[in-house]
Amino acid sequence: MTLRIAMWSGPRNISTAMMRAWENRGDCAVSDEPLYAHYLAHTGLDHPGRDEVIATGETDWQRVVATLLGPAPGGAPVWYQKHMTHHLLPHIDHGWIAQLRNVLLIRDPRDVVASYIKSRATVTADDIGLPQQVALYDELSAAGVPPPIIDAGDFLRNPEGHLRALCDWLGIDFTDRMLHWPKGPRDSDGIWAPHWYAHVWESTGFEAPVARDVQLSGEAADVAETCRPLYGRLHDKRMLV
Repeated sequence: MTLRIAMWSGPRNISTAMMRAWENRGDCAVSDEPLYAHYLAHTGLDHPGRDEVIATGETDWQRVVATLLGPAPGGAPVWYQKHMTHHLLPHIDHGWIAQLRNVLLIRDPRDVVASYIKSRATVTADDIGLPQQVALYDELSAAGVPPPIIDAGDFLRNPEGHLRALCDWLGIDFTDRMLHWPKGPRDSDGIWAPHWYAHVWESTGFEAPVARDVQLSGEAADVAETCRPLYGRLHDKRMLV
């Protein structure tokens, strides 16, 4: 039986670095945002590299799901699936998600918004995925399987402790190979990587958190404030190690 891990994040988080950690285990295949092409094709949004993402990805969400529930790439015993919760558009049925081991990865919305608007001119609450994360948490909890929640700030202060706790929850061994990886791009990176992954390509491990003086105004400040209570709900339930 393949262990299928679904890490549900919003954008501008440590989700790509987390994908590096899992891929570096040696027993784990990874998938990078498999619903992204469907999301762009259905919404018509103009993201960097949009045409390439749609041309090279699968735009039928049902086919994506069938792949995610099918054989793991290379027959790997562990399959880490990096997902963005905002890619779960309202018309996508959620029945398949219960067949995965689900985890939520959250980040302070002020930090997310500040990073997001460096690449896109506008932002909404749905763009950063927090409303969808709360809805997914409530849905999975109602089914009796509340997902663990990892806060990016906490994680970066203690990566090993969080990864050990997560591996324990999943029933697999931790390896310190998850803490360091070689620089550079990977074949597993989405085709959009040149637009978003420059910092990760230069990394060799998780970096200690840096305190930032985040200044937001107008729409960006409003979105961060709207998302604050949603983040607070999940933050209160986060993994503590």
